[in-house]
Amino acid sequence: MASFPISFARPPLILALMSVMTLAHAGDDATKPQATPLAPVHVKANGTRGYHVDNSQMDTFGSFGNAPLQDTPAAITVITRDQIDDRQPRTLSELARGDAALGDNYAPVGYYQDIAIRGYALDPATGFRFNEMTMAGEQLQPLEDKERVEILKGLGGLEAGVVAPGGLINYVSKRPADVHTATVGTDSHGSRYLAMDVGAWLTPAFGVRVNAAHEDMNSYVRHADGRRTFFSLAADWKISSNATLQLDTDYQTSGQRSVSGYQLLGGTMIPAHPSRSRMLGFEPWQRPVGVDASNSTLRFDYRFSDLWSAQLSAGHSHVVINDNVAFAYGCFYSPACASGATPGYFFAPNGDYDVYDYRSPDDTRVNDEVRAVVKGSFDTGTISHEVSLGASAFRRTIDRRPYVYDYVGTANIDEVDPPYFAPSPNQPGPSARRLTSWQHSVFALDRLRLGSQWQLLAGGRFVRLHERAYDDSGAPERDTRLSKALPQAAVLWQPTSKLTAYLSYSESLSLGNEAPYWASNGSATLAPLLSRQTEAGVKYAWSDALSLQAALYRIRQPYQFAQPDNTAAGFTFVQHGDEVHSGLELNAAGQVTDKLRLTASLNLIQARAQNTGTPSYEGHQVVNVPRLRTALYMDYRLPFAADLSLLGGWRYASSNVATPNGLTRVPAYHVFDAGLRYVTQWNRHAITWRLNVDNVFNHFYWRDTGTSGGDSYLFPGAPRLARLSVSFDF
Repeated sequence: MASFPISFARPPLILALMSVMTLAHAGDDATKPQATPLAPVHVKANGTRGYHVDNSQMDTFGSFGNAPLQDTPAAITVITRDQIDDRQPRTLSELARGDAALGDNYAPVGYYQDIAIRGYALDPATGFRFNEMTMAGEQLQPLEDKERVEILKGLGGLEAGVVAPGGLINYVSKRPADVHTATVGTDSHGSRYLAMDVGAWLTPAFGVRVNAAHEDMNSYVRHADGRRTFFSLAADWKISSNATLQLDTDYQTSGQRSVSGYQLLGGTMIPAHPSRSRMLGFEPWQRPVGVDASNSTLRFDYRFSDLWSAQLSAGHSHVVINDNVAFAYGCFYSPACASGATPGYFFAPNGDYDVYDYRSPDDTRVNDEVRAVVKGSFDTGTISHEVSLGASAFRRTIDRRPYVYDYVGTANIDEVDPPYFAPSPNQPGPSARRLTSWQHSVFALDRLRLGSQWQLLAGGRFVRLHERAYDDSGAPERDTRLSKALPQAAVLWQPTSKLTAYLSYSESLSLGNEAPYWASNGSATLAPLLSRQTEAGVKYAWSDALSLQAALYRIRQPYQFAQPDNTAAGFTFVQHGDEVHSGLELNAAGQVTDKLRLTASLNLIQARAQNTGTPSYEGHQVVNVPRLRTALYMDYRLPFAADLSLLGGWRYASSNVATPNGLTRVPAYHVFDAGLRYVTQWNRHAITWRLNVDNVFNHFYWRDTGTSGGDSYLFPGAPRLARLSVSFDF
């Protein structure tokens, strides 16, 4: 594979760094306000910087009550701020590398990305959270203002109601603190990065924190350079000893050309000579995909007594996507597909593909949610109860203009750049409401403590869904109404304070998928799906700084697929049989020795379709779910140089199925990462240098064989990429 030269001596980086240092030194004598802790605090630092969160002080995913992570009957991974700083991820795909249960699912360069958890793709409508409130997932989620990222693996019916069965991702923002940090960075392609993190307690009862960032991205894909600008504000107000108010709001604007994925040649063959740096379908008139996103949450906590409290929360998420792609797709117009032997929705056997002028401006997604929760505890005889009672209302709307999607020419994957094709003269139509979806829910959970070693959790959520869809003129097209009770129960056994074993059962509801256009029932939306999960797990606190987890799980959901038949289209999109994912997860996170800390995970999964009526689709892994994934990241502080640490990572995925019949697979891969962190001082100001090299050996691999809109795509992994940054506390 080709090697990419690494160059870090860039005048803009040096000038920016000198400017930051000068400003910081000028403020050395400034008076810093005293930081005041705000109660109740959602998470407190555990005293040592690291890759581990103090379980005793963490209250994760509010539907589980006030219990710490150790007492939560679910597999939850927490990506800490230290991990984010050391690994320097910029995208959801890069963030997901840290846990083996996560994988890409249609995650193009230059576009908003999706991932799968335990083999099930997340629904962008409900699978992503900002401070526990639903956010629109169709955005490039920034990480500069995040204190941590919480990942719930498995069913989230109690937490979210109508949600895909894989799990949830919750981004938790930084809280006000006395902090003043600037970071500048670059990479081996010449990108430029600048970020600021400034906070203070302005009075003993009121604090703020501001994060800002700008990035000029030089992509490893030709013609895919981009930019983004981000700003966020967090404010905490301690109204009284019993009442607190937290506000968080952010805004990001970005622009970057989207990179089309490869498709199977003739529907069965993996491209023999793919290029990671080639933009398929590139045309000079292709504009960047613009994404403008804002997210806000407001949370009011009130403590009635030491035993009872209430919480009122509201969230608003607004995303506008200006979609512009010279899209590489199919081979309907290629002479190589003229005979009809090759399905037109794949690339041609000789590598031909069609290029489409796709424009969908002002595609607007809005999520709004309000929630009220009361939590308390009481005793009935020898049994202690910890209860959570709540209600929520969630609305999602989509407004969209009739898009342009016109064929402009045919190219080939071996061309460095396609021939020039004139863009379509057509223009998008006026905007119209395409979807209004309401969810009204009530939920309850009772944690019963049966002595010192046993706990029983019983609860559920009753959700009422009303969803209306409209065509591109605004005329009604679909009206879905559904009410469903979603139970959840668990038993916990704690023979010691360090060890917890649990067995749980839960249900969740998710919306049916829309049939691909090439099926006989194209564009029809299938019925909502009920998912069921059983899980058994063990959590062990090896020390105050190291935790171990293991979980066995089984998730069952109706199987949705394009079933071969005798219709004119050849396929009908149906729900028939079950898709069953059974797996084993192992996780470790924290400090192993005084000098070594790590995160390690393994996910062994059997994901198969059963009783589908199509035997060739059974007896093997389903598409885009490798049977085995592992992820390891280590940080070793050198004994002879306490300020210098070696960073290293290893990722592995077994072969990955690319067709429903299991006959085509992409190969397994190993990817190794490396890095350095150096901590020093300048004029009593802390300086931290970080160097990361992802994919050290420049190995080619296919990271994603996922689907979008029923169509299958192949996305190659990134080549070797080095990132250098320096953070300065001023």
